[in-house]
Amino acid sequence: MIEYIAKNAKRWSVLGERPTLGLSIFELAKADPNIMVVNADVTNSAGLGRMKEALPDQVINVGIAEQNMMLIATGLASEGYKVFTTTFAPFQSMRCLEQIRVYQGYMQQKLIMVGLLSGVASGYLGHTHCTTEDVSLFRSIPNIAVVTPADCMEVAKSVEAAVSYNKSVYIRLMGNSNIPVIHTEDFDFQIGKGMVLHEGADAAIIVNGPLVFPAMKAAENLEAEGKHIEVINMHTVKPLDTGLLDDLCRKGIRNILTAEEHSTIGGLGSAVSEYLIGKPNSPRVKIMGIPDEYPHGASEETLLQKYDLTAEGLVKQIKEMMEEN
Repeated sequence: MIEYIAKNAKRWSVLGERPTLGLSIFELAKADPNIMVVNADVTNSAGLGRMKEALPDQVINVGIAEQNMMLIATGLASEGYKVFTTTFAPFQSMRCLEQIRVYQGYMQQKLIMVGLLSGVASGYLGHTHCTTEDVSLFRSIPNIAVVTPADCMEVAKSVEAAVSYNKSVYIRLMGNSNIPVIHTEDFDFQIGKGMVLHEGADAAIIVNGPLVFPAMKAAENLEAEGKHIEVINMHTVKPLDTGLLDDLCRKGIRNILTAEEHSTIGGLGSAVSEYLIGKPNSPRVKIMGIPDEYPHGASEETLLQKYDLTAEGLVKQIKEMMEEN
């Protein structure tokens, strides 16, 4: 049983999202022998070392053979197993895309797919090891939910929710260790339901993943200047929580800023815009993320600063929007 308490939130934060992933799956697998993990030579990188030792029959390492990983996992799923697949995000998403499209999208064989070190978490290795396209790819395939946790407690919540979800799920992990803590106690987490983390009526910031923490900081800084900004953690990009967007429209909020560690094309900002464009007198939406380019190799921190994906950058962008309106 996974314990959602402050002590674990702190411990998971120090360890990082990948160890939290492995620990969470391990806790669920202890009670459910039908939970399986198929990975492509990332047993330790995905935090699965302890599970492999304790439950060797529930962890399969196929080696560096990602497409085979998907086929083996799909075969297990067809026999009633609850199957996780995991490898680094470029390979989980793009290298396996045809298999996912056919078996998870078209044939609806449920898997829980986890992309490790997505976004620009591996930016220092160059963009071959980054993944700023995965959300747009998975959004375009039917029968797959797309989830980007904000902190390690949300990683554990995503794992637990995905097991009982009725369709395939892609969980997008980013960052390394010392992940900022958003949640310190148990909370209601549902795939397809966003969360209002900060109330406001002047403008809204819709974010997910590692940008939730800077968005909260930005809202606090703007609050001190008399600007009241709503912050929504839209951890599920698909299915999108359109009810929260309807609430923003009802409040009369005219400026919405979306921010994500993903391309500005096809991700969270696109999903929000696609829905709001059909609303009468829809709010103005500005999309922040990685522009239509492959950035130079650099640390995640450097790249986020370059594209204003920081608390300071969000404050600047919100102020510009409010001044223009």
